[in-house]
Amino acid sequence: MAAHLTGSFQLMKSLNRSLILNIIRTSGAISRSEIAKQTGLTPPTVTNIVNELLDEELVLESRAGTSNGGRKPILLTIKSDSRYIIGVDVGVKKVRLALTNLNANVLQRKLLPMPHTQVLTTEQFLDFLQQAIDTFLTENVTQKKKIIGIGVAMHGIVDHEQGIAIHAPTLKLERVPVKQMLEQAFNLPVRVENDAKALALGEKWFGAGRDVDHFVCLNVGEGIGGGIILNDHLFHGNNSLAGEIGHTKIDFNGPTCSCGNNGCFQTLASGQAVKERAHNYIKQGKKTSLAEVDLKDLDGQLIYKCAEEGDEIAKKVLEETGAYLGFGLLNIIHFLNPSMVIIGGGVSKSGKWILEPAKAVIQSYSLSREAARTTIGVSELGDEGSLIGACTLVLSELFSHTHSK
Repeated sequence: MAAHLTGSFQLMKSLNRSLILNIIRTSGAISRSEIAKQTGLTPPTVTNIVNELLDEELVLESRAGTSNGGRKPILLTIKSDSRYIIGVDVGVKKVRLALTNLNANVLQRKLLPMPHTQVLTTEQFLDFLQQAIDTFLTENVTQKKKIIGIGVAMHGIVDHEQGIAIHAPTLKLERVPVKQMLEQAFNLPVRVENDAKALALGEKWFGAGRDVDHFVCLNVGEGIGGGIILNDHLFHGNNSLAGEIGHTKIDFNGPTCSCGNNGCFQTLASGQAVKERAHNYIKQGKKTSLAEVDLKDLDGQLIYKCAEEGDEIAKKVLEETGAYLGFGLLNIIHFLNPSMVIIGGGVSKSGKWILEPAKAVIQSYSLSREAARTTIGVSELGDEGSLIGACTLVLSELFSHTHSK
């Protein structure tokens, strides 16, 4: 009984610390008395926990607040450079690493190509990942002692509780024990998550979803992944499949997907779909400046540039992609009815050529006027969204014990 009470007390103490830390973080600057008022904790409890946080240099006392007749209150803020996080974004062709502070400000970056091998084994992948992080830590040795964790964002299906990459189809890897290996190698807490879910969490904490309770975030790049925020929390579903929007069916007779099925959403509206659509028009002999480019150099950025310069086929490629994106978004809106859908990834940079046709589809086919008015926004975190999201996985553990379900 005594052990149970001690454990419960320690848990409450930890929860209260996270609660106070998060209020300081979200407020920017706040007094002890205001913390007590907002949390319902007693002033002595707040004072004791704040003193611990000051001793650990997680928070600091800043400028005096506005006086209501007595002494001006001392305001508390997060000491952002007191701790650091390593974020890792594992892509199909490259791995990106970042060192951030407690505000997710990126202080150092590194980009590495994936190993050039026909078949990448689990052991080769884990060795590569460990060496990449080890080198990055060595390059940031002055901050090494203050690093509190490593966050890893990966494509595919991820068991976020066990930290296992269950299925990474493009890398052709199964059940990769990322968390276990990295924690053994670096003796640091490791959090592993699907890249689109990590992006959604990053947008919730630091981007376009800061003030939105319910939203869906799409990572539209070579494929399409999704992250769902419900009641301010990242939603995983029964066995981590929630958000696999790229593999919903749009066309039963459509192109073959990396998952082996035909007509998945991502085969019609991803960055890869943009390139393949352009290839098809070139093969048909359509008049376009895209035909003058070596096929291996044909990418979304170039197609966008040609569209901006008035190339009609380039415009058509992007507009058709936008229409398919719109039907995928429409399915999301009708099924989940989110307040907002945030679009991230390379395709989001195509602006009016893709997003306007997508919005037109939603306007035309929505079941209600309210659904048609669903906000379609663009990621505020841009190219570093999944990377910042990876760091946010660790931050959410520090500031909150209930960040996901």
